[in-house]
Amino acid sequence: MAAPRIAIRKLSKAFGSTPALAGVDLEAGGGEVHAVLGENGAGKSTLLKVLAGVVGRDAGTMEVDGQPWDPSGPADARGRGLAMVHQELALCPHLDVTANVALGIEPARLGLVRGAALARLVEGALGRAFGGRAVDPRMRVSELPLADRQLVEVARALATASAAGGTLRVLVLDEPTSSLGATDVDRLFGLVRDLAAQGTTVLYVSHFLEEVTRIAGRFTVLRDGVSVGSGDVASTPVDDIVRMMAGREIAEAFPRTPRKAGDVVLSTRELAGMKLPLEATLELRRGEVLGIAGLVGAGRTELLRAIFGLDRVRSGELRVGAAIGPASPARRLAQGVGFASEDRKAEGLATSLSIADNLVLSRLGPSGLGLPARSREAAQRWIERLGIKCSGPDQRVVELSGGNQQKVQIARLLHHDVDVLLLDEPTRGIDVASKAQIAALVDELASRGKAVLLVSSWLPELLGMADRIAVMHRGRLLPARPAAECDEASLLREAVGA
Repeated sequence: MAAPRIAIRKLSKAFGSTPALAGVDLEAGGGEVHAVLGENGAGKSTLLKVLAGVVGRDAGTMEVDGQPWDPSGPADARGRGLAMVHQELALCPHLDVTANVALGIEPARLGLVRGAALARLVEGALGRAFGGRAVDPRMRVSELPLADRQLVEVARALATASAAGGTLRVLVLDEPTSSLGATDVDRLFGLVRDLAAQGTTVLYVSHFLEEVTRIAGRFTVLRDGVSVGSGDVASTPVDDIVRMMAGREIAEAFPRTPRKAGDVVLSTRELAGMKLPLEATLELRRGEVLGIAGLVGAGRTELLRAIFGLDRVRSGELRVGAAIGPASPARRLAQGVGFASEDRKAEGLATSLSIADNLVLSRLGPSGLGLPARSREAAQRWIERLGIKCSGPDQRVVELSGGNQQKVQIARLLHHDVDVLLLDEPTRGIDVASKAQIAALVDELASRGKAVLLVSSWLPELLGMADRIAVMHRGRLLPARPAAECDEASLLREAVGA
C-alpha cells in the first residue's frame, strides 16, 4: 500500500491546564477527501491549527508524504503546500478583496508589486472560488455578505497554492459551508472534487452530516480530544457516526410540545429597509415559532436587523407590542426583543471578554455596573443548562469553539429574559447534539409563551422547529404557511422563484 499523505500519531495539545488534544491518530491519502467530525469542543479546530502551523503541538508526531511535518508557522505551512480556510474567517475587513486574496504572497520585483501579475493571480483564484460569478476585487471585504467573505477565504487558499508553484498538497476546510447557500455549496463541492482529482488531500470539517456523505470518502471522529473511530463514509450508517461523536444516543432532533399561538407581539406591513428587504409583511404571535426561509442574500438577515434597529427602515409599518415605528437596539431590548446575529464574531459577542461579562452586558444594574460574583453565578447556571464546554465563567469567549460561542450568544438573550427572540442561523457551526439541544430549548421557550422569529438556511430545521414558514425571495417576503403544509421542495421552489 502507498504511504498516506498525512499520518498523525498520538497528537496532544493543551492550553494551560485545559487539554484540547489528548491523543489523536489520523491517516489520509493523496487525493482523498477526509472528514474530521466531532461535537463542539472535541478538538477538531485545534487539530487543524496544529497541522497548519498556527499553534505548536505538545507531543505526538505528524508526517506529510512520509516526511516529518512540523511547520514553524502558517507561512511555512503554506510554502510547503498546505492551505487552510478557518471557520472564523481570518480576513482583513478594512482591505479590499484583492488585498485579502494576495496578502503576504503579492508578486513583486525589486520590492515593487507587479500589478499585472497580481491581477492575474487574484482573478484566477476568484474565478475558481466563485465559479465565474462576478465579484468586484476592489470592494472592501466588510461590504461583502458573509457568504461571499467565506468564498474570498477559499480564493486566498487557492491563490496561496498558485503562488507557491501550484502544488497544493493539503487543503484544510473548517466549516466551509456554514454561511453558504445551496448554489455556492454545490460550486465549492465541485472545486473540492477537482482538487482531489488532481491529487490534493482535503481535510473537511462539517457539522452537516448530509454534506459529509456527499463529499467525503473516509472520516475520523474526535471526542474530548481523542480520536474514537474512523472508517468509510459510504459503508457507515449516519446513526453510528452520530453515536461515535456524542458517545451516547441523541435525543429527538426536533421535539415538539403542545403549544397554542396567542396575541400578536410583533408585526410588519410592507416594511422596507434602505437596501433590503424590499417588502415584508408578517405577524408573530406569542407561543409560536415563525420560520423565514430563502436563499443567501435574499434579505432575511436584513429583515431581522431592521426589526431590531441595527439597520434603518425606509418605509412601511413596524409594531412591537403597543410601540409603533423603528427603535434603537437598546430600546428594543427594553421592549423585550433580543437578537442573535449570524456573525457572532463581528457583532454577536465581545470575544475578548469572559463568558460572564458577555452574558450580563445587556442586563447591567441601574448604575451600569454588574457585580462580578453575581455575574459568574448567573453564567454558571447557563453554562450548565446549555452544556457550554469551557473551564468556567471567567474563560474568555475567544478561547471557545465556534458552537460554544453560539451558545453564549443565545444564553445572553435568555439571561435578559426577552419575550421576542430574533434568531439568525442559531445553529450555524453547531454539532448534531447541540442542534438538538437548541431545538429543544426553542420548543420550550415557545411553549412558555415566548415568540421566536427564526432564520435558517437548513430547511429540515425550519420544517422541524417552526409552526409557520414564510419564504423571502429577492427581498420580498411571501405569505407564511403552516409548516405542516410545506416540504423542502415547495420551499425551494418559492425561494428560487419557480
